[in-house]
Amino acid sequence: MRPMRHAPLLTLLLALGTPDAGARVRLGELLPSHPWTSGEREVVVVYSHDCGDLGDLWGAVLGAGLPVRAVNAEDVPAPAPKGVNVWRGPEATAFARALRVGAYPTVLLVREGRVLNAWEGNFGGNLGLVGTAGR
Repeated sequence: MRPMRHAPLLTLLLALGTPDAGARVRLGELLPSHPWTSGEREVVVVYSHDCGDLGDLWGAVLGAGLPVRAVNAEDVPAPAPKGVNVWRGPEATAFARALRVGAYPTVLLVREGRVLNAWEGNFGGNLGLVGTAGR
């Protein structure tokens, strides 16, 4: 019997869980104005300087195999993984506020510029994978 393997996007969705009923980001809405050209599917990470260690979150997001857009809101620079372009400044903060982000970090799964799924809050690092200790 072969071990079950999860697709990277499925792993990301399992890691993020289901949207919180209290989430303010509205599913199906178009993203507010932004500086990138939207792809068919992409992940948008909206975060701030006071999110703490986002290593597990970045690992899950980058492992999904989709383009990643990083939005560093609230005017205090915070790092992102090497190779990820970060949008910072007042326009990035305005983007987060126009989305009605309720908590940082917020991860959006976007299809053709529309929010398909949203997750807000702290990431516990559990990707929902069985038998992959040490990964």
